[in-house]
Amino acid sequence: MKLYKTQQGIVIEEAGDYVQLSISDWDALVNRDSLFDELTQLSKDSTAKLERKDFEKMDLLAPIGRQEVWAAGVTYLRSREARKEEAESAGGGDFYQRVYMADRPELFLKATPHRVVGHNSAVRIRQDSEWNVPEPELTVLVTRNGKIVGYTVGNDMSSRSIEGENPLYLPQAKVYDGACSLGPGVFISEEDLPPKTLIAIRVARDGRVVFSGDTSLSQMKRSPCELVEYLFRECSYPDGCYLMTGTGIVPPSEFSLRSGDLIEIEIEGIGTLSNWVA
Repeated sequence: MKLYKTQQGIVIEEAGDYVQLSISDWDALVNRDSLFDELTQLSKDSTAKLERKDFEKMDLLAPIGRQEVWAAGVTYLRSREARKEEAESAGGGDFYQRVYMADRPELFLKATPHRVVGHNSAVRIRQDSEWNVPEPELTVLVTRNGKIVGYTVGNDMSSRSIEGENPLYLPQAKVYDGACSLGPGVFISEEDLPPKTLIAIRVARDGRVVFSGDTSLSQMKRSPCELVEYLFRECSYPDGCYLMTGTGIVPPSEFSLRSGDLIEIEIEGIGTLSNWVA
């Protein structure tokens, strides 16, 4: 089951059928710990059925209300290796290796809602950075009570030249307007995603693919549940939150995004998030 936020209202998609909900309060809806069961019932009870063609005419919004977006770093081996290279050039020693091996994960605030864009919208690269990359990430939707109720596709835009200059510049490398994209909708499930779930990315420039890669959730060192448990240890989230769970796909050092690039991130079973670079 998938949940979409549109300009015209909230829509459920289940088995190819579309239902527009009478509920308009996104924040109240997604903070229900029994969200899957409640959406199933709402779908059965609703008489506001939609044809696919009518849904496709709706204006999709980023699937977010007042939720903060947080992110985890160095959760994949490939990410550890890339960050290790950056740290060495900045005189940072082996601390990314130590983060990868530590019990405590790296967690940081990625975006407030107004900095988040949705499907088919523009992401941005910093004008004071020379090396900019997309980071495809499984992103979990978490209720105010700390329960994972859904999954979406996330793009954690990153300025690697800034982070590589000094790891203490991480907030500037990660947090800026248009640096986070979520969507197109949220896959609502009571079950954990299988480890074999594939994550793939493709970047096209002038109609030609200039970077592509893929990985699977089996390559993650930490589970989403473990990351969420740390996230909620000393912080509350009255409206729930999103947590981006890290990337296992890192472009080569000679690659950098350019204005006009098309970024497509697909997570098996969830959907494809498309953004162009402003």
